[in-house]
Amino acid sequence: MVLIADDEPAAARLVARSLSVEGFHVATASDGASAIERVWEVHPDVLLLDVNMPGMSGFDVLRELKDTHPVRVIFVTGQESVAAAREGLDLGAEDYIRKPFSGPELAARIRAVLRRRHHLLRGRRRIGAAIADLDNDRILLDGKEIELPRKEWLLLERLIAADGGVVTHDELLMAAFGPAYLGDAAYLRLWIGQLRRRLGVPAWDEGPIRTVPGLGYMLDPGGKVPVRRTRRPKDDTKKARTKKDGTEATRRRQRTKGAPAQSEAGP
Repeated sequence: MVLIADDEPAAARLVARSLSVEGFHVATASDGASAIERVWEVHPDVLLLDVNMPGMSGFDVLRELKDTHPVRVIFVTGQESVAAAREGLDLGAEDYIRKPFSGPELAARIRAVLRRRHHLLRGRRRIGAAIADLDNDRILLDGKEIELPRKEWLLLERLIAADGGVVTHDELLMAAFGPAYLGDAAYLRLWIGQLRRRLGVPAWDEGPIRTVPGLGYMLDPGGKVPVRRTRRPKDDTKKARTKKDGTEATRRRQRTKGAPAQSEAGP
């Protein structure tokens, strides 16, 4: 999916038509603010972003998006300024193309950007006890296919695309749920827990999706990062001892209050 953000409707239609001929699915936005809204609606693979738009410029849009959404940006402009091109690339754009350009040239640049992104999101990857089949959007665990809800796929893809880097809470929330959930780390924690379970991670362990306290999460399928903690249940002997100690404490409180003590034999 390619999202075209251009304040000139005729130009946007022309580009959309040429990209459709090249086999791309296309959506459009008429200004910077609507471009940001459309990013969350259609989740484009590439955002074709005009630099000079009223209100929010293309640079402003990229500043708004770069820390919260993993969309790839190609700037489009009629400017000849090298400084403008450098600014866009320094902000994190993947490419920069000047008007006028041909449809095949633009399509080739978009495909190049997609190749750079998809090399991380293709094939099969072992993640803990599971295998992620990224070409077919499925998880294999103990030889069986595990259904993964779309939201969990978006979380997993965002972690994989980070290539071992830390992905913040807000980056994950925006990638899977949109701006309405920003700041809700507790909500994200529930979904990460569900994702871990589907990957075959025991309830007491983090597995390959490591928690980075106060920041977010990172994917560590090779186990290179030291385990931070474990919530694994204690052994049965210790649990029995804890239960007995708790029962004795209850009896002492009851005797102090004058209540009848519990019988060893039960009722």
